Amino acid sequence: MNRGAARAVTHTADNPPSALVRPVFPFTSSSGIKVIHGGGKFGRMRRRGDQREDGTTLITMETSPENNYGTMNAVQPQDGNVFSDGSTRVDFVLVWEEPRSMQEESMGVSPAHHRWREEFLKRLRHSGLLQEQKEVLQTKKRICFVLLSAPWSVLCYYAEEISLRVPLQVVTAPIVNWSEQILSKLSLPNLMSQDVPNPPPDYYTCQFRTNKLERFLGSNNKDTFFKTTQRHQVLYEILARTPYGLVKNGEVGVDRLVNEQVFTAAYPLHEGDYQLPTPPVSPQSLSLRQILYAYWAQWSCWRRYQPLDHIREYFGEKIALYFAWLGFYTGWLLPASVVGTVIFLIGFWLVATDVPANELCGSGNSFVMCPLCNICSYWNYSSICVTYKAGLLFDNGGTVFLSVFMSLWAITFLEYWKRTCSSLSHRWDCSDFQDIEERPRPEFTAMAPMTMRNPVTGAEEPYFPENKRFNRTLTGCMVIIIMVTVVLIFLTAIILYRTILSIIIYKSEYSFFSFSAGRIASFSGSVLNLLVILLLSRIYTALAHILTRWEMHRTQTKYEDMFILKVFVFQFVNFYSSPVYIAFFKGRFIGYPGNYNTLFGVRNEDCGAGGCLIDLAQELLVIMVGKQLINNIQEFISPKVKSWWQKRKMNPQLKEAGQEAQRQEEASPWEADYQLLVCEGLFSEYLEMVIQFGFITIFVAACPLAPLFALINNWVEVRLDAQKFVTEYRRPVVERAQDIGIWFPILQFIAHMAVLSNAFLIAFTSSFVPRLYYRYTRDSTLSGFINFTLATSPLSYQQQHNTSCRYRGFRDENGEYLPEYFHLLAIRLGFVIIFEHVVFFIGRLIDLMVPDVSEEVEMKIKREHYMAKEALAENQSLGKTMIPGNGEAPPSELRQRRSRISPQESDPPSPNLEEIAEETEAIFSS
Repeated sequence: MNRGAARAVTHTADNPPSALVRPVFPFTSSSGIKVIHGGGKFGRMRRRGDQREDGTTLITMETSPENNYGTMNAVQPQDGNVFSDGSTRVDFVLVWEEPRSMQEESMGVSPAHHRWREEFLKRLRHSGLLQEQKEVLQTKKRICFVLLSAPWSVLCYYAEEISLRVPLQVVTAPIVNWSEQILSKLSLPNLMSQDVPNPPPDYYTCQFRTNKLERFLGSNNKDTFFKTTQRHQVLYEILARTPYGLVKNGEVGVDRLVNEQVFTAAYPLHEGDYQLPTPPVSPQSLSLRQILYAYWAQWSCWRRYQPLDHIREYFGEKIALYFAWLGFYTGWLLPASVVGTVIFLIGFWLVATDVPANELCGSGNSFVMCPLCNICSYWNYSSICVTYKAGLLFDNGGTVFLSVFMSLWAITFLEYWKRTCSSLSHRWDCSDFQDIEERPRPEFTAMAPMTMRNPVTGAEEPYFPENKRFNRTLTGCMVIIIMVTVVLIFLTAIILYRTILSIIIYKSEYSFFSFSAGRIASFSGSVLNLLVILLLSRIYTALAHILTRWEMHRTQTKYEDMFILKVFVFQFVNFYSSPVYIAFFKGRFIGYPGNYNTLFGVRNEDCGAGGCLIDLAQELLVIMVGKQLINNIQEFISPKVKSWWQKRKMNPQLKEAGQEAQRQEEASPWEADYQLLVCEGLFSEYLEMVIQFGFITIFVAACPLAPLFALINNWVEVRLDAQKFVTEYRRPVVERAQDIGIWFPILQFIAHMAVLSNAFLIAFTSSFVPRLYYRYTRDSTLSGFINFTLATSPLSYQQQHNTSCRYRGFRDENGEYLPEYFHLLAIRLGFVIIFEHVVFFIGRLIDLMVPDVSEEVEMKIKREHYMAKEALAENQSLGKTMIPGNGEAPPSELRQRRSRISPQESDPPSPNLEEIAEETEAIFSS
């Protein structure tokens, strides 16, 4: 086959991708429970090393007892996650429920579901997995647990297939936190540090190869060579790519079976209970889950460093990177919240000394204002004294400094996160994961119609035509446009709601409500907008899942990036459309007395009595703080309610002779984990934080307290998320990741938008520019500023209503703009240009001054590359004398796509220099 050619492949139920080689044979264990051993790939996998002898030579490593890997010291698992024989490790659990009686069974179980389940389990046995079935009898139903375990040969085959990394040598370099270094240099005590027991050792690793097994650290113990999380990865790979029907109909993988309710759950097991033992034992005796609970998930750990290496060891790199980013972000919020709070407190002093505020409060009946609506009456400007002073807390000279500070803070935060992320990904061996190591999604592997050779790795991989994917992506974009239009329709409806409600309240008989009609309508509109936002978010998120799955993206990273991008574009409009309207459009197109503009026959909405900035601050507080409160209450209460309901469903056990005593015993690990909740992933957690990041940067000029509220929320959020993952969620399958994915470009986009937004907020929404203009052209003490900002109603209006009134604006007696309006417009536009150029220039300097990769990590990478070249040269010289000549692979090694062979089996048996470099680049002495 040519290197870039693609070929179509079809699968049927009779010709599955996992073709059988050996028949299945059952045997009965000593406990009397039927254990099924599948031999499907045993023979093929055992012969795999004999078919192709790799000439690559690894540096010989010594396997000393003190350099053990993972759980190598453990002879037998002590957490109960074993078959009835007491030794076979449980790697995964499948669960389904069915009625007990025959009559209910005929009504409640679909024949298709039963057929799919049996076919799926049969093919799992053919894949070589061991199975053991357990049952829990209840009054009306039977809960069936199928325990799955992968024998050594299956683990080796798939470890090579999915490029698992295994250890070569222990890394002895100490890990130091940057804040620890700063506090140490200042000779200050570090209140955030804690001594977490059993820190996971770090290793130099390379991709697993069966024929080099003796070179790897801990290879002498087959039971514990692969970590528990790696066994989970292997099992999930098999479960996700195994078909149960017609592949062309998408009848592939355990995820769809769970969605179709064929299985009610599929999950790996936690490692024992999270509760600390009584009486207390030494910290070194605790399990990893207990360590995470004691040193991370408890509320008393709120000021401590997170044990990131322990989190990575138990949950994998993807979840560990999320908590690393969340902790890093929360730490950086501390200086931002301090500056914002100081600016807000300075506002109290400015309120007490502000000349225009004192003029307004003492004006009495000097300024009679025009009605705010068609049926409203005239009112005195002095009546809004309190509201005007409250607006100064958010609208003062300090907000300009805060806007510049937060814009530069956001850019610096992202630059230093890149450094931290590169250090973590290098330490966790994920630096090249997305570019080289990441394999196609199991669902994509099973459903792709053809294969093509990967130009990077040279492996034959599933392929989906780009033109078809483009058409599907275009359809998804059209759906986004439609949903954004729906958001704008709801926004228009809320604008009309506020206007109409203020009129209705004003006409009421109660003077208190009439006086506060605008404020009540504005606040209730903000609450209603929040509810609409949350409702539309749920609808579109479900729709985005369907669209992204339909687009057939190759890797899990690409799949998640496209899903996140779809949802973020929608959520950006959904959450920020109302604040943007209030900040830049509300009160701009109202006209003037006698010539007001209307929308659907209703007079355009004007800013509140205190100005648009206080309206914007109110909107931000309601949406941001309200959303955070709702989310935190939901995250705190919802899992507990769901867990209680799940346990309640499991409680009505059948009380029969011989069974009651059995049920008195402690529930098995698979039963205990079945009562836990399904892990919902990290998408909602990231989205919540990114939306929050937008609020504290894009609109910080309107609400200096936003960083403080975000900091308090994140302190709570870290513990809530930790408790969910450790105590309330079923254990997720480990996923590797190189960074936080597309969320980082989204954060960069928000940071750039924040610069422009704050520039326009200060220039056009706040009173900073008019005050500056008046100070330098009229009176430096701002005396008379209130009268300067008010225009008098046109002569035509005075003749019609026999009275004159004032309104905010720069117009003459005929309603035409004054020269001051155009002067201010030019100054405002100039301020925007200067502000964004200065901030972007300083931000660019920060970008150049702060390298993406720290000097320490860069030196490690260069050292590794140097050692890789040395090892490569040694292997090349050895290959000339020890490796036979290159020849074409025999025809027997050219497999069909359904055989799922690894890249190495389809290549000629020549020394793979790329593979040699990869396996040796991480091997060097300290």
